Amino acid sequence: MKKAILKVLALCMCAAMLLCSLVACGDKKNDKIVIGLTGPLTGGASIYGIAVRNSAQMAVDEINEAGGLNGIEFKLDMRDDEHKAENVANLYTGLVEDGMQVSLGTVTTKPGLEFKNLSKDDNVFFLTPSATGDAIPEYDNGYQMCFADSNQGTAAAEFFNENYVGKKIGIFFKADDEYSKGINDNFKAALDDSFDVTEANFTGDASTFDSQIATLKDCEIVFMPIYYTPASQFMTQAKSVDNSITTYYGCDGFDGIDAIEGFDITSIPQEISMLSHFNSTATEGPAAEFIKKYNDKYDEAKEPLNQFGAAAYDCVYAIYEALKVAVENGKEVTAETSASEMCDILTEVFNSDSFEFRGITGKCEGNEKSHISWSEDGTVVKEAIKYIVKEKNA
Repeated sequence: MKKAILKVLALCMCAAMLLCSLVACGDKKNDKIVIGLTGPLTGGASIYGIAVRNSAQMAVDEINEAGGLNGIEFKLDMRDDEHKAENVANLYTGLVEDGMQVSLGTVTTKPGLEFKNLSKDDNVFFLTPSATGDAIPEYDNGYQMCFADSNQGTAAAEFFNENYVGKKIGIFFKADDEYSKGINDNFKAALDDSFDVTEANFTGDASTFDSQIATLKDCEIVFMPIYYTPASQFMTQAKSVDNSITTYYGCDGFDGIDAIEGFDITSIPQEISMLSHFNSTATEGPAAEFIKKYNDKYDEAKEPLNQFGAAAYDCVYAIYEALKVAVENGKEVTAETSASEMCDILTEVFNSDSFEFRGITGKCEGNEKSHISWSEDGTVVKEAIKYIVKEKNA
């Protein structure tokens, strides 16, 4: 009798241990739809990650206040990857263990390349606000709200072809960075052959650009498919050199350049502009409404808004709208729907020719939101805008 009781107790203990193990491995029951992501919340790229976190949380709060998805609330779970790809695997595992069902992927591209492989194996849907690498949406579960690098380069070249004919063009890029090199390659491929182009590049953590400035000083327009830190360093150092530069033109890596600590953007004599899908200084329309809501909620000086944040806001709402469409079409979506099931549901909607999202990124006409859809390869389709960060000094 005692042996039988001991056997029963042993079986109960094993069952309890197995249950705890399953819970620890992410099989616990959710009471909300969990949106996971990683991004830099500390370090040099934190200005991007913080804006993404704040804006995505704003969207989650608004959706929940409006009743959620048929009464089901959403939850945002963001982890700090410090813009380091090697941090992603552990963070991703933690997100899965804590119930992630759908994702915004990562904020930046290098971590995103790691995330996309992990999420593909688990069939986790992600819509990244700002990881622009062409390879990010390689698999069927990945989508971008931002323009892919190749699309940014092509769109910038089209703008140059239309507006800078006859100008001497310079290019300043980071030769060992996939983001910078990818945009540059596609920019040159789409640029009209009539342009006189001079190139200068750098690698690693270089911060002194005397030789590059000397190479580009006779150019009128300098295209900079790089992030804002080296761009600001180049601009500052170029002030002390006699040059012909009238305009610095960048891509989404310029976003936040006017908020860098220690960089006086007003002292730069040239126009600083960028290809963008969001105007952070909009004074009317949907973009302006979002900007006001953001600045009312967060300290603009410490946590400034940028297009990365606006794209994250659109990402959350796009996922929400797609799930609403799925439910209307008879799909069952609950807080306990698995990540793989959620992925199948969302990809069916995003791949549909009839699904068009109306957002705040892209070109908004008057008080109308922009038109956003996705290609079969997961890249976004919307109209870009030129955003002047700083006018040329008189």
